[in-house]
Amino acid sequence: MSTSLTVYHLPQCDTCRKAIKQLKEQGNELDTRHIVEQTPTAEQLRELIAASGLPLQKFFNVSGDAYRAMNLKDKLKDMSDEQKIELLASNGMLIKRPIVTDGTRTTVGYKEDSFRTEWRHG
Repeated sequence: MSTSLTVYHLPQCDTCRKAIKQLKEQGNELDTRHIVEQTPTAEQLRELIAASGLPLQKFFNVSGDAYRAMNLKDKLKDMSDEQKIELLASNGMLIKRPIVTDGTRTTVGYKEDSFRTEWRHG
């Protein structure tokens, strides 16, 4: 019995497409979610952040247009973690992608080598 992975992605993102292709090639079942149309809620983000073991800052798409347009590089340092999570939940374009989770583990972004070991099926 295989575990389905939830993948928050942006369909037009080349990196997301590469990640999804690799996950499928490795035999994983995927529940794909459009990160803008199905943006994770604040509660889901809290769970994803906890499962990732990464600092909250790693969930921001710092190279994205929305991040730069909102001048978040300067604003985030004055925000609480809760405010940052609410901000991420309000705009999926601010979230680094893809996010992959099995409900216990979570990865953010895509690196072929780490996906090969972290999300190897079987």
